[in-house]
Amino acid sequence: MAARYVALLRGINVGGRNPVKMATLAKGLTDVGHRDVRTYINSGNVVFTADQAPTESELEALLAERFGFAIPVLLRDRAAYAATVEAAPIEFADDTLRRDVLFLKDTTTPAEAMAALPDLTDGVDQVWPGPRALYFARLDAEASRSRLAKIVGTPIYRDISARNWRTTRTLLELLDA
Repeated sequence: MAARYVALLRGINVGGRNPVKMATLAKGLTDVGHRDVRTYINSGNVVFTADQAPTESELEALLAERFGFAIPVLLRDRAAYAATVEAAPIEFADDTLRRDVLFLKDTTTPAEAMAALPDLTDGVDQVWPGPRALYFARLDAEASRSRLAKIVGTPIYRDISARNWRTTRTLLELLDA
């Protein structure tokens, strides 16, 4: 039975490194039989319909073959993705915060990710565990004092793909379109 999926690609089109054209990405998924393929912005967000459930490793192999370098993929079906959006803490309604969802690969639990985070800045950073994700917020006016960037380069970082709250909600809308 056909289902909708979102694939979150990690580490592409950042500072000129690992270039991936969204049209080429969409064509690659279409070429292997996925339908209704749609990308969103240039940072590796793609929604599609699949008759058989794809796996992260299958998509990673396809992308490595197509683009010539490894691209980590985090994959969610529509139900799992919606559960993450719907479980966001009430604080995510506060527009004075910069809000991000740190999606986790299946091999990492929210508890493991929470334990691996750097020390947070009191009064600036907040973090909550969620379904296969962490919710991270920081005061917009104090964002330069946030410790979120300290996670880059840590071992857990390879299992995370972050999306801002606006992109996260837009992807759910695209899954439902």
